[in-house]
Amino acid sequence: MRSGDEERPVVCERAWEEQLSEALAGAGRPSLLLVEGEAGTGKSRLMRRLAESPQARSVPRLIVSFQPSGSLLVTENCAAGSAGPGQPEPETSARGGLGALLASSCPAFLVAEDVHHAGGDCLDVLRRLLSEPPSRFAAVVTYRPEQLARRGLPLGRAVDYPAMLAVSRWRTGPLDEQQVRDAAEEVLGAERCSGELVAGLRHRSGGVPQVLVDLLWMLRDESDAGRRHYTVRDVDAVGVPVRLSESVLGKLDALPERYRPIVWAAAVLGHDADACDLSAVAGLDGGVGRDALIAALEAAVLREAGEGRYGFGTPLAAEAVRTHLPGPVRERLHQRAATLLTAREPVPWSRVARHWKGCGRTEEWLRAAEHVALGRDGSVTDDETAVALLEQALGEGSAAPEKRARLALALARGATLGLRTEETVRVLRGTVADPTLPSEVRGEIRLELGLLLHNQKRRFQEGREQVRCAVGELTGRPALATQAMCALANPFFPGASLSEHSGWLRRAEEVAAASQNGTALAAAAASRATLLMAVGDPGAWRLVERLPRESADLADVQQVARALCNTASGAVYLGHHQRGSELLREGLELAAVSDAPFLARVGSGTALFRDWLTGSWEGLADRCTAAVAEDGVTYNARAVLALLALAKGDWNGAHSWLPPGDPSSYEGCETPVAATAAGARIRLLLARDDGESADAAAESAWAWFAGKDVWAWGAEIAPWAAAAHLSAGRRRAAEALVAQFADGLRGRDAPAAEAALLQCRAALAEAGGEPAEALGLFEEAGAAYERLSFPYARALMAEGAGRCAFATGVGVEAAVETVTECAERLSLLGAAWDAARVRAALRLHHPAAFRRPRGRPAYAEQLSPREAEVAELAAGGLTNREIAATLHLSPRTVEQHVSRAMRKLGVGLRQELAVRTNGPASTPGGAEAGSGRAAAGRRNGPDAAAPGPRSA
Repeated sequence: MRSGDEERPVVCERAWEEQLSEALAGAGRPSLLLVEGEAGTGKSRLMRRLAESPQARSVPRLIVSFQPSGSLLVTENCAAGSAGPGQPEPETSARGGLGALLASSCPAFLVAEDVHHAGGDCLDVLRRLLSEPPSRFAAVVTYRPEQLARRGLPLGRAVDYPAMLAVSRWRTGPLDEQQVRDAAEEVLGAERCSGELVAGLRHRSGGVPQVLVDLLWMLRDESDAGRRHYTVRDVDAVGVPVRLSESVLGKLDALPERYRPIVWAAAVLGHDADACDLSAVAGLDGGVGRDALIAALEAAVLREAGEGRYGFGTPLAAEAVRTHLPGPVRERLHQRAATLLTAREPVPWSRVARHWKGCGRTEEWLRAAEHVALGRDGSVTDDETAVALLEQALGEGSAAPEKRARLALALARGATLGLRTEETVRVLRGTVADPTLPSEVRGEIRLELGLLLHNQKRRFQEGREQVRCAVGELTGRPALATQAMCALANPFFPGASLSEHSGWLRRAEEVAAASQNGTALAAAAASRATLLMAVGDPGAWRLVERLPRESADLADVQQVARALCNTASGAVYLGHHQRGSELLREGLELAAVSDAPFLARVGSGTALFRDWLTGSWEGLADRCTAAVAEDGVTYNARAVLALLALAKGDWNGAHSWLPPGDPSSYEGCETPVAATAAGARIRLLLARDDGESADAAAESAWAWFAGKDVWAWGAEIAPWAAAAHLSAGRRRAAEALVAQFADGLRGRDAPAAEAALLQCRAALAEAGGEPAEALGLFEEAGAAYERLSFPYARALMAEGAGRCAFATGVGVEAAVETVTECAERLSLLGAAWDAARVRAALRLHHPAAFRRPRGRPAYAEQLSPREAEVAELAAGGLTNREIAATLHLSPRTVEQHVSRAMRKLGVGLRQELAVRTNGPASTPGGAEAGSGRAAAGRRNGPDAAAPGPRSA
């Protein structure tokens, strides 16, 4: 191009929008944007975005696209008035058509799509226009570079661009990880999109937008409706999108037959390779291989991935080619690839194994699989391909017992420490059922399988039984036997009482002491610290300090890391969240050093619950939703999401996040989390005025909780269970519950449970008609929660104290100030329902606090405070009757408020209030309590419309 021209390889969309606006306004130079990219990479999306900008819509514009048939489709011609937006004109002959259109409409903004299909006459017209553009002019030209008649020349030949014309080129590229995540969450729901899934989608689609969208819809359409979690295996199972398959096979078919083997070789290799490797696998000599590669590149079947590396733009394209190869041809290519790679140093055994399997050479495949198993100290933790390979090798069933044992141990260790799949569980189950395996080898594999099932939390009881069986098979290996018994001694796991956990711990300590094995001793010490911290034994802190952090043995360090993460969780549930955070930080550091990534999940659940307790709610819903996506279960995150939704007034949302039934049926849910979820369920039933169900739920949940005998974990269940009994008029049951709770806390270091005990006693006094005594207890409980830095619980105690002050008639003015401040704090936290309830109670008991000047305030089209309050609760999912009960209004009044709010906000559906009331103009009360992306993910989820006891 001539001097003064401007060409930039990459231009950000926003910068080009600004340039376009200036050009169309006459404030800048006329501009041309050349948008190049393969099919499905987002050229049309960019064009539409630019065409919809305010400046582009305010000027005469012409949008045309060139068709493969040679015809011209006029998508929009605003200047001539012949077609409005969304009303394309019929296809016309391209010859002379473009020139006539330009002459008649004189567009200031021109979009020409797919100019690679344009004929010579149209290209002549475009070149003439762009060599002498109007002073107020902008154009966007899109094309596929691989289909240009002359490479690098989108308009057929070089254009004599004038110096005044700003020329830029945009090369559309693959989506980044965040863009892939956004697309996946929109289609599948945020809580189903783990980091592993997003990475897998991006890799398999190559980041190509159209391929990604097709893949996502295939996933959604071909999966069962109740699915809670997607994995990379699910992506592989749906296959190749039809659009991509037909595109790549069509390009392959257009190649001369003698050149096609180079593409077959790339498909079988499955990764980018150099020209020599491609030619060798294809069976082509140097000259023919080079010509074939050039032809494949020109036909856009393959692309240059880097300096001297060639392959497919997306792995799914390779799969489409590989799938359609005749079997004998594919096997021959695999054999050549295996021979080629075996000669490398070091040998990439995972790839070699895949190729030997592809050509049916079972012995060589199993030998390569054993090489994989013997890598990384006999375990596989971060290689998805290697894990799949070991699963396949074990599933084959033809390996000798000793080889099968080695493969199974490698798979089991890797699964426990990192990667794990349903196929892994199935294969390991079959392995431990093999009677030919030596007992101690089977015991180690069984232990790893049991721990895997423990960690997955979906089959906890099966996992516990596997670990229990492993104890008997590991009598000759004290370190492993101790670890098995320590797993059974962990009090966090459900299904056993504290006395049973203590029994297993004593056995573990005896075996460890007798063996004097360092790892066994570290495991026993870790379990002792975990159990004492869980029950609130004051001596736990001394044991934690004495843990052998400086051990040179990584196995010992891993046990210490486990202890620190477990005691951190215990400390947070006790109410020592600051000390718990310190333990967690140290534990995660040691987990990283000792290669125990599964412990990070323990830490993440602890951190989520801590942030709920301490009022760190900003971004908490999104973090919880992301945690659910990573694991699929993650009861900690689900319980916190339910609590957030309950506080906001999203009762259907709270119901959907809580596990169904009573805590005894919460398979794999840790006991303190189950107690928290049970308390949330009881409170939800109370909020919905379903006292009978709340009382029954409290009865069942408390019986289960008492059976565990770890009373320090009662802070989140005891107050609501007592309240349910009182609501049902069962004072004696409530008194018995509180007395049992108090007795269990004697001698324990459990400040959160002690504060909850004060709350229980306040509720008993208030229900017993003793408001003065209840007032003092609520204030005492509030002070205890204040010392713990639990702002939400502190606010609820202020509400209770204010209610009792109004009942006594003493200190009313101070109570008004306290309760008003309480409502403000709840609003700032994001507890919209709690704040609305507190304000309504304040209006009811002390209407003078809401007196306003005479005359009706003129809110015009702005929401009044009451309308905003009602709209926010309606947006959360409450029915008119539920809102009326909360705010002490009639359902008819609520209906009127909702109607006016919808009219003022310009929404047609009640659900749309959620978007508008969480905007800048909404009342205080953060959107974090279940709104935003996290709430969108939940609404798309399988439980999104869980019904409540009441109808609208």
